[in-house]
Amino acid sequence: MKDLTEGKESKQIFKFAVPLLIGNVFQQLYNIVDSAVVGNYIGKDALAAVGASFPIVFALISFIIGIATGGTIVISQYFGAKDYKSVKRAIGTIYIFIFAASLIISILGIIFSEDIFRLLRLPEELMPLAKTYLTIFLGGLVVFFGFNATSAILRGLGDSKTPLYFLIIASLLNVLFDLLFVPVFGWGVAGVALATIFSQGIAFLAAIIYLNRRHELIRISVLNLNFDRDIFKKSLRIGLPTGFQNTFVALGMMAVMGIVNTFGTEVIAAYSVGQRIDSFASMFAMNFGLALSIFVGQNIGANKMERVRAGLFATLKMAGAVTLTITAVIFLGSHTLMGFFTSDAEVIAIGSDYLSIVSIFYLVLTFMFIIGGVMRGAGDTLIPMFKTFVSLWIVRIPLAWYLSGEIGVIGIWWAIPIGWSIGLIFSFLYYMTGRWKKKAVVKHEPEAL
Repeated sequence: MKDLTEGKESKQIFKFAVPLLIGNVFQQLYNIVDSAVVGNYIGKDALAAVGASFPIVFALISFIIGIATGGTIVISQYFGAKDYKSVKRAIGTIYIFIFAASLIISILGIIFSEDIFRLLRLPEELMPLAKTYLTIFLGGLVVFFGFNATSAILRGLGDSKTPLYFLIIASLLNVLFDLLFVPVFGWGVAGVALATIFSQGIAFLAAIIYLNRRHELIRISVLNLNFDRDIFKKSLRIGLPTGFQNTFVALGMMAVMGIVNTFGTEVIAAYSVGQRIDSFASMFAMNFGLALSIFVGQNIGANKMERVRAGLFATLKMAGAVTLTITAVIFLGSHTLMGFFTSDAEVIAIGSDYLSIVSIFYLVLTFMFIIGGVMRGAGDTLIPMFKTFVSLWIVRIPLAWYLSGEIGVIGIWWAIPIGWSIGLIFSFLYYMTGRWKKKAVVKHEPEAL
């Protein structure tokens, strides 16, 4: 556990963010290996099928992840206030909620998977592959949720190193299982899904054993988990808007995927690979934003508002510098990066066009994530939800639909950064109002805020 309420702001945030970044590098590594193995050993149809499954997976889990995020903010504020009894109750509450929700989502997702794919107009030839991948992944969702909930709880306590170690284990196991199940055993897309579930399950089991023996605040056992209604209500107040925000994003991804699907297998495959590369590029912004939100949560809990503003500007500088470097690499090397995933010339050309357009706006996306991190850390998640709804559903999706009809698939690509730009403007204007300061779980005297 780490107290982020003392010391130089930039140093504290950087030290907290680095393990998150390293962990995400490994996480993106196994996502990239998944796609590379599928594209090179199975083919572009399988690559498109797995890519088409991702928005559905995200849609099914995003709402629950949002509520769990609210619980993490509650934990960070209680921890900043040194209220350790409430920290323990919050941890138990999150685990009970996560495990119950994962079972419900798994069952519903498996039952309705084919109907969802048809709603998104997935080409019929991709249906068997996509359904196989999605069914297996959802069957192991409980370990996916368990592993990610444990990592989120530890980060709320200021510990970003322990989740890193177990994420490295999961990532390396995923790569190993990918190469064993697909090229060696010939299990196809089923092997890719099984590799993810097996690796997450082993890492989660290892995390439980380690934490039960070594961590003073976390003891994971069915017998000692207690559900606290008051804490759950606080988590819902913060987490529900984030859950809805994540759902808006997930459904938006599905809507965009529905537009992309009308252009055929090559475009689906190219877009799927482009999204993988986008995820790698944006992970720096997301993790700096996450580190800042935990920093803000602890400092608001400790009633140190002056550190919040200093932390924001320090994070903007650090994340901005990294983003500009990533932008240059992806913009100049888009063709080479696409070639890592597939040898199909048409898929490479389409994907290169996508990356050339969106990569020059990565800085906009970064600043949007960082400013949003302040509001999430303060517990103000309602306005970011509206920001997401407006930028995605009012701007990006209608624009993608209209422009795709006017100028083809390039119109979908241009709609993405335009949506980001609207989101950044919205976030900045709300930050300047200062209203987010009043949303803390741990209350102090009004004049202190």
